[in-house]
Amino acid sequence: MRRSPFRQRRRVFATDVEGGTRKHRPDYLLLVLISALLMSGAIVVYAIGPGLTGGTDLPSNYYSNKQLVAILLGLVGFALAVAMPLKNWSKLQGYLIFLAIFAAISVRFIGDEINGVHRWIQVGGFSFQPAELVKLALVLWLAKFLSSRRKSGEIKNPDTLKQLGILVVAIIVVVAGLQSDLGSAAVMMAIIGIMSFVAGLPMKRLLLFGLVLVSLTGLAVVATPYRRDRISTFLNPAADCQSEGYQACQALITIGSGGLSGKGLGQSVQAYGYLPEPANDSIFAIVSEKFGFIGSTVMVGVFWLLFRRLLQIAKGTTDDYVMLLVVGVLIWLSVQMVINVGAMVGLLPLKGITLPFVSYGGTSIIFVMIAMGLVFQASKYTDLSLTRSGSGTRKSAFDSDRRFKRG
Repeated sequence: MRRSPFRQRRRVFATDVEGGTRKHRPDYLLLVLISALLMSGAIVVYAIGPGLTGGTDLPSNYYSNKQLVAILLGLVGFALAVAMPLKNWSKLQGYLIFLAIFAAISVRFIGDEINGVHRWIQVGGFSFQPAELVKLALVLWLAKFLSSRRKSGEIKNPDTLKQLGILVVAIIVVVAGLQSDLGSAAVMMAIIGIMSFVAGLPMKRLLLFGLVLVSLTGLAVVATPYRRDRISTFLNPAADCQSEGYQACQALITIGSGGLSGKGLGQSVQAYGYLPEPANDSIFAIVSEKFGFIGSTVMVGVFWLLFRRLLQIAKGTTDDYVMLLVVGVLIWLSVQMVINVGAMVGLLPLKGITLPFVSYGGTSIIFVMIAMGLVFQASKYTDLSLTRSGSGTRKSAFDSDRRFKRG
């Protein structure tokens, strides 16, 4: 019998009450880490404001003001997510899924075309990116679907893989196809695959499913000229720094120019028309330019601490739905962060995906903050106290050998 890698022993500090877990203090370290990342992004966007608005009639603080508004809206979303019980979110997921599907499809027809793709819908003075709503709805739906399958003992039923397959095809058609957003589609595939693995779907089936998915991704790349160009640029960015490899080359130049300690907040050069998307996809390169290797390493360290806390919260849950919900948020944020940073340092192809909490963009900040509000609420009902003693132990949702036995 194979044991879950997450299995460990804990001392109970919150006793079970009517099948649940008694409420205790939430994990306030989450607030500290989130605040640090939000403040870092706001400071960087403010510092490069003159470069972003240069040559326009916009005031120099235009983008920083919009970023502050997005953060305020994100805080409101966070508070609402904390206030609404998790079981109500489970009931609300149907409406979110319908809204996400409608927005994801309609963006192709009513959304603005930017750089040849349709990913944004203008709402007032703000741009709404449906893919961010789809990520939240996907995590909520998968948590409910997979937890119910585990409860009924049908997680290994072929029908489970069939329904997940339909979901994957829908994402490929709508997100990767209609929106040409392969980066967000990759994040969603990672969410589906890892959440299914944690829920107990047999590894052999997941591997087979993954091979099919990789084959389809390869076909999508080969069939699309600009995606082929991105792969070629990734393999040899210096071959064409004036055209297809321009952003990759400029990102490396930006990171390298920061040196060990950076140029400082008011000394950016690359944000003045050299580096594409300096406040969005390329903001990590700007962070490296301003704060150097030390500052960018500290930022990566903050992300690592945040992901570690999310993993601890998932380990401490005693409810399958909550556990899978936290795992889904963890995969969402960590994979997106790795893709963004990896693209900037030349380890991954450019995907046009934001750095969570840090990049300029209201949609990303709002939905990521809602997701973190759900995790913060979940942290009130966990047992995170670890001990080597054998007394007073109990099982979390990760601890069931039956659920994690692989076929």
